[in-house]
Amino acid sequence: MLSVFKNIPTHMDYKGQKLAEQIFQGIILISAVIGFVYGLIIQQFGWTVYIVLAGFAVSCLLTLPPWPMYRRNPLPWQPVAPEASGEPTPKPQDNTKRKKHK
Repeated sequence: MLSVFKNIPTHMDYKGQKLAEQIFQGIILISAVIGFVYGLIIQQFGWTVYIVLAGFAVSCLLTLPPWPMYRRNPLPWQPVAPEASGEPTPKPQDNTKRKKHK
């Protein structure tokens, strides 16, 4: 059962994150304006809240899952460098002398 969930991609590249943020903010802004105008016309603040919450739900549905449109620009990672031997490589030593504070 859990192997089904392992096949679902969970990553999103940086440009996809920017696009998702822009879509999220745009939908929230548009729903807030529509809700404000509609609530003002019918004199019901409740409808304003309902329309903004509906916009929030739609924006979450469109931006939270990692849809393929958010994964179009993957980062080119460097290949892993193979180790020559089983021993760990020594760290370079800092040759600068450190002053002791009194």
